[in-house]
Amino acid sequence: MNLLLNHLQALIFCATSPVSIEELQKCLSEALVTEVSVSDVLEGIEQLNAQFSTDAFAFQIYAIGGGYQFLTKPAYQDSVSILLKHKSKKKLSASSLETLAIIAYKQPITRSQVEQIRGVSCDYAIQRLLEKGLLEIKGKANTIGRPVLFGTSQKFMEYFGINHLKDLPQLRDLATEENTIGEAAGL
Repeated sequence: MNLLLNHLQALIFCATSPVSIEELQKCLSEALVTEVSVSDVLEGIEQLNAQFSTDAFAFQIYAIGGGYQFLTKPAYQDSVSILLKHKSKKKLSASSLETLAIIAYKQPITRSQVEQIRGVSCDYAIQRLLEKGLLEIKGKANTIGRPVLFGTSQKFMEYFGINHLKDLPQLRDLATEENTIGEAAGL
């Protein structure tokens, strides 16, 4: 039975989504080269959950979405949400950062206007920035097709530590003197 429990634990652990009882039964039967019944699988899940019910474990097997999945216990929800919040604040990709910079300086702006400036499709970058809450829909343009206008959100301000859009660096602040053309270099 320990072998069955270990395999059952491994299958549920490696699954990225809930695993149905039928999938577990078929995989276990094939892996153990013996017939494993659905009742054996259910009994194994009960035994594992009995082990995981102690305070020594922060997770348990839950029946969810028509299958079984390891999930953290509700008591640890705050810790997990903090981790997920920190992970979502991780670095932005170069394309997302470019898209965000264009929108920040030119807002409100349509997706097609951003794509004209960047020269590539921005659908994915805009979608990710909307999901992260750094962008928001500001309305619709008064042009043909009434495309959506995008702008930065309050979360954008918090993320970059600024109070107002006028606090964004100006382009003249970013220019370097060594790249100017037409000036005499001490001749």
